[in-house]
Amino acid sequence: MRKLALSDEILLSIQQPARYIGGEINSVCKDPSSVDVRFAMCFPDVYDIGMSHLGIQILYDMLNKMPDVYCERVYSPWTDLDAIMREKHIPLFAIESQDPVKDFDILGITLQYEMCYTNILQILDLSGIPLHGSDRTWDDPIVIGGGPCAYNPEPIAEFFDLFYIGEGETAYRQLIDIYKDSRKNGESRETFLKRAAGVPGIYVPSLYEPEYHEDGTLKAFRPTCPEAPEKVVKQLVLDMTEAVYPEKPLVPFIKVTQDRVVLEIMRGCIRGCRFCQAGMIYRPVREKNVERLKDLAYKMLKNTGHEEISLSSLSSSDYRSLEELVRFLIEEFHGKGVNVSLPSLRIDAFSLDVMSKVQDVKKSSLTFAPEAGSQRLRDVINKGRTEEEILQGAADAFKGGWNRVKLYFMLGLPTETVEDMDGIALLSEKIAEEYYEIPKDQRNGKVQVVASTSFFVPKPFTPFQWARMSTKEEFLDKARVVNRKMKEMLNHKSLKYNWHEADVTVLEGVLARGDRRVAAVIEEAYRNGALYDAWSESFRNDIWMKAFETCGVDIDFYTTRERSLDELFPWDFIDTGVSKEFLKREWNNAVNGTVTPNCRERCSGCGVRRFGGGVCFEDQD
Repeated sequence: MRKLALSDEILLSIQQPARYIGGEINSVCKDPSSVDVRFAMCFPDVYDIGMSHLGIQILYDMLNKMPDVYCERVYSPWTDLDAIMREKHIPLFAIESQDPVKDFDILGITLQYEMCYTNILQILDLSGIPLHGSDRTWDDPIVIGGGPCAYNPEPIAEFFDLFYIGEGETAYRQLIDIYKDSRKNGESRETFLKRAAGVPGIYVPSLYEPEYHEDGTLKAFRPTCPEAPEKVVKQLVLDMTEAVYPEKPLVPFIKVTQDRVVLEIMRGCIRGCRFCQAGMIYRPVREKNVERLKDLAYKMLKNTGHEEISLSSLSSSDYRSLEELVRFLIEEFHGKGVNVSLPSLRIDAFSLDVMSKVQDVKKSSLTFAPEAGSQRLRDVINKGRTEEEILQGAADAFKGGWNRVKLYFMLGLPTETVEDMDGIALLSEKIAEEYYEIPKDQRNGKVQVVASTSFFVPKPFTPFQWARMSTKEEFLDKARVVNRKMKEMLNHKSLKYNWHEADVTVLEGVLARGDRRVAAVIEEAYRNGALYDAWSESFRNDIWMKAFETCGVDIDFYTTRERSLDELFPWDFIDTGVSKEFLKREWNNAVNGTVTPNCRERCSGCGVRRFGGGVCFEDQD
């Protein structure tokens, strides 16, 4: 029996003790004394969320296939255990061995969402690791961050030793070898960090220095030593078919957010929506071979016992072998107690035919993401959907037996007018009217159309990175416009409207677009009780507002301020492959309402062709 880090008394006093005991199916157990490097892979949120993250499953599998590395997992303790650990001085521990995180060589933290930043400080604090990289010694792990939020690492730069820019499958072997060599030769931590800066995709924040203009904007951002490159180039996997992928993914003991086998069919997106950061930073589109996916489906279902298999991508409908793959999954598994889940599909005749087969017992709601209420604004954001296509998809769905539709929109988009806001209610009404076009005896009960709006955040590396953001009051005013219009609709009893929290969006905007001066605010908020900010029941806006005031940091500087096209951004030292010239061109296209074709219709010269693979070279010898 393993010795657990928590006593029976503590485990029996907290929610979901299975979050902390490990021993799940397909978890890896090695003898720590038989490896050279111990790696703690952290998701800074509760276990239920972290266990659903595909990226950690991939890296866990990859690192544990290295004979000299033992990768274990660590998640944020929920608030009940957090209080007990502080009271009883219990150090944060890894799930597999139950050893303290501080004893590990490397702590890797995935950065999926800005609202998890205080949880990063919780992880470091409970582990007994100094919050600031500058205060750490060889007695502490090397702290490395990666994931989508690493594309602007500056607001959290001083809490990390390294950042990995790009996809994790490529450079870890080289980094680990340098770490081993550095320790073996008795080099200083600073020497190791300088050597690490030479690994493609590795950013060492302590080796760079920002300089500011009097107005607070960035004047320059320079490396302070010859080892650090002026530009850090993102790393990516070009051959998705041969890339490492877990055939034996971890299976949790408790229900988690996504309790299923996940097949990643491709990375990237051809669509080019101008608000979408993922669509830009994951370029170019790279597909996984359909035969490899069929093989993985067999093995993963067999090795997990899961009863559901889901396809993962930014836009599944754009996977060229989708029909072949879906037919295979339905024919092979659907009659054997395995449900097939197909997210990210465009609603068309093929998709509805497929969904009618996989949802034949209970037709759940269908999801459309028009993003904007008017065609004019959909053209501004380059969302390649016409109103006719949306209405036709809804009509076909209703004829197929569905009677619930979810619609996703954004408020606060550049150039938005009251007509665009009203358009959200008008489009919802038109969709409800499509249902009542069906003869009464053929309808499946009452129709329900649920429209939800999030508030727009202009993310780094998108054409909208120059856009101003709305204030909290402006966001709420926009939601009131939509809500009022919804109530005026003839079918208002069939329509439901939800909107996101405006104060959370404003904070997300600061954390997404901030520079190094924002770190003090994050630390101040954490020390005053901010934690689990992504959870509405835990979010305390008053703590954050006080932290901004205490630190003398102006929220509007990062959110509502207009930006010139020649402003230097805190993230401009990162090279994603997508050129700034292309983003400027797309910003101008947005202002003019000009639609840019998708990558398969025509190359728009975004710059990622130089990586030498993916959609840029499809069907070329």
